[in-house]
Amino acid sequence: MSFIVSNCFCKVVRTLSRSNYTSAISLKNLHPKSSLKITTPSPEQLLVDNKVFTGYIPVEELDITYSTSSGPGGQNVNKVNTKVDLRFKVESAQWLKEEVRQKLIDINQNKLTKEGYLVIRSEKTRSQQLNLADAIERLRSLIWKAAEPEPKASEESVEKIRRRIEKANRTRLIEKKMKSLTKRNRQAPTVF
Repeated sequence: MSFIVSNCFCKVVRTLSRSNYTSAISLKNLHPKSSLKITTPSPEQLLVDNKVFTGYIPVEELDITYSTSSGPGGQNVNKVNTKVDLRFKVESAQWLKEEVRQKLIDINQNKLTKEGYLVIRSEKTRSQQLNLADAIERLRSLIWKAAEPEPKASEESVEKIRRRIEKANRTRLIEKKMKSLTKRNRQAPTVF
């Protein structure tokens, strides 16, 4: 495709070709060694170091439904199904390790249905694809959170916690003894 640009004052006609022009800030100039081809890796490509979770979520495992969204948007809201309901059966996800699945169930107990589905809804934007991407990203972050190992406390922090508990117990017993002395002094003396 070519454009013809004419200048009225000097009657110069130039022809510019769209394919030859590249901006100084184009992706090819900014990242010359990168491939601009976007692909989704297969699960076999992601199983590298036997990690707990690689970030890959098989779409076949998800039940995705679309419905009309609420909120502002005019006629678009009533006509286009942009709201995304993403349902994920945690117990049947064989691509996750057992401890990750169990921790995911424990962490998100209140988000699970009776059938064991984890339900994530997204209606942030007016675009169906962006809402789907948002829902999948939220699911991915929940799985990452469940896949994180429990942090182990160092010996120093365990010792600090033990000392704090001992100090709290000592102060509690001292306050208890002081309160009992105060109450004992309020009573009338007993005569034998």
